[in-house]
Amino acid sequence: MLSCFIALLTAAAGFALPLSAEENIVVVEKTTIEAKDGKICGKTDCRVIEVQSAAPEKRALPFTLNELKAKYPKKIFPIKKPFSAEDDVFDYYVNFETGHLYLVYNWEKPGVVYSNSLKVGDKLHDGSEIFTIKPTGRSKGKVKLAQAAQVVAVRDGFDSAQTLLPGDVVAEFSPHLVYHDSLVSGSSVGNLPGFADCFRGLWQSTGICNIIDQTRADFPNTWILGLGRVIMMLIALVLMYLAIVKEFEPLLLLPIGFGALLANIPLAGISAPGGIQYLIFEVGINSGVFPLLIFMGVGAMTDFGPMIANPKTALLGGAAQFGIFTALLGALALNFVPGIDFNIKDAASIGIIGGADGPTSIFLTSRLSPSLLGAIAVAAYSYMALVPIIQPPIMKALTTAEEKKIRMAQLRPVSKIEKICFPILITLLCAFLLPDAAPLMGMLMFGNLMKECGVVDRLSDTAQNALINIVTIFLGIAVGSKLSAEQFLSAQTLGILLLGCVAFCVGTATGVIFAKIMNCFSKVKINPLIGAAGVSAVPMAARVVNKVGLEFDNQNFLLMQAMGPNVAGVIGSAVAAGVLLKLCGGL
Repeated sequence: MLSCFIALLTAAAGFALPLSAEENIVVVEKTTIEAKDGKICGKTDCRVIEVQSAAPEKRALPFTLNELKAKYPKKIFPIKKPFSAEDDVFDYYVNFETGHLYLVYNWEKPGVVYSNSLKVGDKLHDGSEIFTIKPTGRSKGKVKLAQAAQVVAVRDGFDSAQTLLPGDVVAEFSPHLVYHDSLVSGSSVGNLPGFADCFRGLWQSTGICNIIDQTRADFPNTWILGLGRVIMMLIALVLMYLAIVKEFEPLLLLPIGFGALLANIPLAGISAPGGIQYLIFEVGINSGVFPLLIFMGVGAMTDFGPMIANPKTALLGGAAQFGIFTALLGALALNFVPGIDFNIKDAASIGIIGGADGPTSIFLTSRLSPSLLGAIAVAAYSYMALVPIIQPPIMKALTTAEEKKIRMAQLRPVSKIEKICFPILITLLCAFLLPDAAPLMGMLMFGNLMKECGVVDRLSDTAQNALINIVTIFLGIAVGSKLSAEQFLSAQTLGILLLGCVAFCVGTATGVIFAKIMNCFSKVKINPLIGAAGVSAVPMAARVVNKVGLEFDNQNFLLMQAMGPNVAGVIGSAVAAGVLLKLCGGL
């Protein structure tokens, strides 16, 4: 029995395991231990087992720039521009003795930290996001490193909800040109905290403790980081309820809702740099890949035959895009409301909601205003789901009883060669006239070409089913990562939801009105109701038009005629996104 116990101790010694109790630890470096006279002891050739103090040396980082200069007199100097921050929110100071860099908050007013990813010992590459801060009088912004460095020390207590004052030292960095993971062989030394510290640390690691601490730290500024997370969890549950029970766009609202739930879990860091949601967002949305793959799948499921058979209905798809530019102007007008500050890029991203095209909204917003992505995506898909509620009153109000009963001739058959040539010609036109819309238009038309050519049925089937389903899952999870409390709970979100509704209503109305105008100059009348299908909610808008038409004439089937402006709306929204990207992308 004793020999077995000795063997266990031998194994522990071989791995240099620390056996510790609060402030003391036992260091064992040799691999053999034997019993002598009934007692366990080391061999004569072993190092004597020592009891050492385990209190680690903690590097104290000065709290302010003045304290830093006092600690290292005549050694701390600012890094002159252009190497320091452009807007004076932060400055770098260098210690010429050690070569270490100190990040100092330099804005004239206090700033509230919204998230922190800095950990002592972390080796960070250039472009790494280290924390998010909201300086008073400025918008919330992400702070990223501009060079590779290792974190030497972090301000004591630096975390979400902490307030930085001008001159506060945030962190100490050691610049690096090369990293490696080669380790020095030797013993491992560590200490085990007492039971009180264990339970205290366990409580502090719970989400409940974090929510309480963040809420009461500086309530007017930090409630959004504590109580706000609880509110966002409830909103996430509402989104999932609408998807599961009410079946409102369940394919997107369910993953978006669950993604929002994950993003607001305290301390988990799922949407923080390095988290799974962060990585999915960077790979799929920040790069623009997911919306483009969705567009390819949409193209593979779309039949452009009704628009080819009646080309003038394509004008209705263009007319419905007026809602986009109406919302853009409305967003700029909202700047007069206290607490709302939209720049031209934000306004363009909000305006695209009027196209009722989720992937296009996500693509454009990820390029122009990533911080608004969550609210804009939720608004776009919510209004797409509300098409049967929003559109009928507008359609009925803008048309007379006689206009609602106009019957349209059956569409002519469209040949296969026409359907094959159409996506190729549209892609070429887009390439020559509006290259900025080429990514969206190109993927849409490529998907349609696979469908119509008839020789790649396997690829077409994959694009229509497996691929678009997989991408939809990750797209929803990634968009949900932008529904964190600090990004969603603001007056701007209410403005986005309001403007999205206005844009959608204006797009519906302009489509109907333009159809009425076309009837004034055309011998062959068209039913103005199909103008409402110009928004690109495919095929829901066309179904709503058909339903409203049947209410006034149970033999007036408008579904196929409405599909013309409906698919034209998809093209129109992609073109509008390209125009906005060209106009605002370089600002």
